[in-house]
Amino acid sequence: MFYRHLTLMRFSPAVAADLVQRLAEGIAEHPLRACGPLEMYTKGFVPPVGDANAPMTADINSCLFATVAGEDKLLPAAVLNDALRRKVQQIAEEEGRKVGGRERKRIREDLLTELLPRAFVRRSITPAYVDTKDGWMVIDTASRKQAESVLTQWREALGSFPAVPLAPEEGPRVLMTDWLANGNLPAGFALGDECELRDPATATGAIVRARRQDLDAEEVKEHLRNGKQVFALGLVFDGRISFVLGEDLSVRKLRFLDVVMDQLGDDMQDAETEATATWWLMTAELRRMLDKLVDVFGLPRPADL
Repeated sequence: MFYRHLTLMRFSPAVAADLVQRLAEGIAEHPLRACGPLEMYTKGFVPPVGDANAPMTADINSCLFATVAGEDKLLPAAVLNDALRRKVQQIAEEEGRKVGGRERKRIREDLLTELLPRAFVRRSITPAYVDTKDGWMVIDTASRKQAESVLTQWREALGSFPAVPLAPEEGPRVLMTDWLANGNLPAGFALGDECELRDPATATGAIVRARRQDLDAEEVKEHLRNGKQVFALGLVFDGRISFVLGEDLSVRKLRFLDVVMDQLGDDMQDAETEATATWWLMTAELRRMLDKLVDVFGLPRPADL
């Protein structure tokens, strides 16, 4: 139940004022429904923990949790194209004529209507929470596209939700390059064992990815001396959380270390109890880390309008 990746957004104190009530009411009107026979996908909310009858939100440590889910029909293009090829071939053999482009398009649409109800359905979920105290939206994904899809669902449920991407005052790429080149890390941070270096001069410049690597090694610093910059950097915060920070301030490979995990204990009675304990601990730890990122990069919270 710990998040594995983070895409971060911020919102103003005014937005936070009635967010708990608005979201609870809005989500109730936007639950996930099953894909209809001729639908390719559906999206909506599901309970963050428990079965379908469980509460649709969880309010823990001044953080409101909600989960967006989707159902997608799995109908590979190769399957549809093969069915179309066989149908066109059948017409050619039985009627002795070629199938034109307009007819081929109609046949394809008919086949799609025929095949969709029999396609497998895949469900996906994307958890997220909003910290109403500090104005963070935290989405468990490293994909900007997936994060935008989740934000769209929240906005539909709320009517409006002006959460915005981070706008750092200090350039993450410049700072992280300095940290790696000179060891000038902010207090509380230590280097991990992973980085991605790129030549920023061209879009197709050389890329170096290092994993399980001593980042203080001379071979890494040589790449920096040759002009490469840090686009992603493995970090450890306060000896408690390890992660890879991207130049867009997305967080990947988030892992809470043993000193944190040992606080959970082993006496969880059910899934709801475990989720409450896990999310309380996670939000408390991330709140400290995000406060530090605000200080380091300058990440202003949007002002009330």
